[in-house]
Amino acid sequence: MTSAGRRWNRLWPALALGAATVACTYDPVRNLEVESAALGLTRIEVPGTLFRHVVLQKADASLSEQLLHVYIDGDGTPWLGPGRPAADPTPRNPLVLRLMALDPSPAVYLGRPCYLGQGGEGVCHPWHWTHGRYSETVVASMAAALVRVRARYGNPELVLIGYSGGGTIAMLLAARVPGVRQLVTLAGNLDPEQWARRHGYSLLETSLNPSRNEPLPPAIRQIHIVGAQDRNLPPESLRAALAAQPDPELWVLPDADHRCCWEALWPELLARIGEAPKSAEKPP
Repeated sequence: MTSAGRRWNRLWPALALGAATVACTYDPVRNLEVESAALGLTRIEVPGTLFRHVVLQKADASLSEQLLHVYIDGDGTPWLGPGRPAADPTPRNPLVLRLMALDPSPAVYLGRPCYLGQGGEGVCHPWHWTHGRYSETVVASMAAALVRVRARYGNPELVLIGYSGGGTIAMLLAARVPGVRQLVTLAGNLDPEQWARRHGYSLLETSLNPSRNEPLPPAIRQIHIVGAQDRNLPPESLRAALAAQPDPELWVLPDADHRCCWEALWPELLARIGEAPKSAEKPP
């Protein structure tokens, strides 16, 4: 952990007490478990480097398929308020699980470190879901877990699908995990530094920034989808972040924002994702 992360150690015990008091009124992990069971998903745990990762998979997914869709969720609730990290950052709205359930392809949901009820593990610290949410520690562990998940499925090619902050991680993983055929981001935070400056948030100084990395290989087809009404991550912020990438496709959904209306649009978008590319930027 960096020096910034270690400074948390002096603050976390007191902050956690307040966070736990608030968290007891709502259990996002239980909510996600109920949703997962209703969707017929099964849960396994896969080791990364420092962390163990929860993986939710469709019961009918075949290990013999040659293409696997990997869903990565957003940041969830890293903070309860200024200076008050959440005790559990698991997303309150299991949107990404519902998107995966609509996907007819073999698919898995790859859990982020310390999410899905694992925040109490000894290696977990609020730094891992706040300032360090896209850190080398986090991304390296997710990459190792994804390599193991891919091996379980017979090493198929991968389509990485990341929502919001999960888009950040998906883009970082695409640069280091073998077998990635496509990268799909949904309202993706592709330049966390500019996002923080835009909203007046503290900079994620210990996190990686995909817009500062080398461009992804041209063999990886990039599709970045954003709502025209998204005020959190507006289309122009993605255009700037993608300027150096080779032939990225930017799809702007006229009536969508950061949260609406991905489920209604997802079946049609999935069909178009499976088509051959037509132009660098196109509306659906």
